[in-house]
Amino acid sequence: MTEQDIDLYIREILDTMNDGLIIVRPDGTIMMINSALLRMTGFKKEDLLNKPCSVLGCDACRRVREQAPGHWCGLFKKRKESRKNCHIIDKNGNYLHVLKNASLLRDDEGKILGAVETVTDISELDRKELKIRELSRKLQHEEGKFCGFVGHSPAMQKVYTLLRKAARSDAPVIIYGESGTGKELAAQAIHELSPRADKPFVQLNCAALNESLLESELFGHVKGAFTGAYRHRQGRFEEAADGSIFLDEIGDIPLPIQVKLLRVLETRSFERVGENINLSMDARLITATNQDIRRLVHEKQFREDFFFRINVIPVYLPPLRDRKEDLPLLVDHFIHMNNHIDKAESPTPETMRKLMDYDWPGNIRELKSALEYAAVVKDSGPIQPEHLPPQIGEADRHTQQPDQVGTTIQPDEKQELINALKQAGGNKSKAAKILGVSRGTIHNRMRKYTVKYGLNE
Repeated sequence: MTEQDIDLYIREILDTMNDGLIIVRPDGTIMMINSALLRMTGFKKEDLLNKPCSVLGCDACRRVREQAPGHWCGLFKKRKESRKNCHIIDKNGNYLHVLKNASLLRDDEGKILGAVETVTDISELDRKELKIRELSRKLQHEEGKFCGFVGHSPAMQKVYTLLRKAARSDAPVIIYGESGTGKELAAQAIHELSPRADKPFVQLNCAALNESLLESELFGHVKGAFTGAYRHRQGRFEEAADGSIFLDEIGDIPLPIQVKLLRVLETRSFERVGENINLSMDARLITATNQDIRRLVHEKQFREDFFFRINVIPVYLPPLRDRKEDLPLLVDHFIHMNNHIDKAESPTPETMRKLMDYDWPGNIRELKSALEYAAVVKDSGPIQPEHLPPQIGEADRHTQQPDQVGTTIQPDEKQELINALKQAGGNKSKAAKILGVSRGTIHNRMRKYTVKYGLNE
């Protein structure tokens, strides 16, 4: 094999490298480059060969030349290996973040023949780092969130803790809460945090169906079981298998269906409508209601034995008016969700005050709708009070209403607040315990009703 052959093979070997390679003469002109460098920079060979190495626009080399006039290359000056984290410029003028390793080439007598540099493109690492930072930012934005819930108030922290504990059990759970407080989210959280998370989560709104349809939906039916039953149908319990079944608006279930559900819970089995074959029930039952079930039991509209069977783990979701300290976080969350609004179009301080003063009878669902309404009616800029739905803008006028002799009628909520503060000796935390709300709610109500007190914590 001749030296010419060896030189040819070396060139082929260099072209298999993933890193770019440059060989520079002592005068700074480029003597050799490999294919990886050309792919990296977009240059052609004729663009670089025999050109000054400064054609690559390395910022580290430029700084060396500026700091030490007369020396075009620090490598040749110091005569030792160098390692640089720097940027070079590709053919399109874009900066590439690279890591350069360089060393001198000497002959047997030590004479410098040139220098060799390997160039590693670390732009992809930069992109990954940016992605990590973006994910980190999103995670920070997710602070105060739990399985779809948004809020870090003490009231919600208690809910999160109970949901985690409930998920570890197979006992029936009943979720109490006003409309719009997130009962479905709570049920999904229990399922997703449970060992059944990879099994089906099946839900049914019991208020939407009459008795016969509800029975068929729950247990399924066989062909010919009733008029219109033209084929076999799988029920929700069958569909849930060994997952979770969520029955919303359980307070609206007719008494005969309550009897059948009680039997299902006690025997862990059920029958399809029109069939006498027992099928096993392995699903975990989760129910929810916005009604006072104990009152329904007292009024004989709900079976007491069924109530005790489903009320094993009660979870109470607080209304938004009792956790208004979460409202700014919720507003920010919905603004980010809404494609019509960005961060620069958040509510003004006056708008935020109106949002805080409003009692939100529709809870989270109403808040979300109000922000969507604002996004539609506004043109640009921050959300102003006039962009809010009328009922929110008028809330201040209805907070207090003068009577016929010009005195002010205090709402019951205000009087309850004053009484609790008096009983607690002005201690907001104790007043919160008396009323069964969070300390932040006490603070919000004091501001809402302009209640001033010689208060301590």
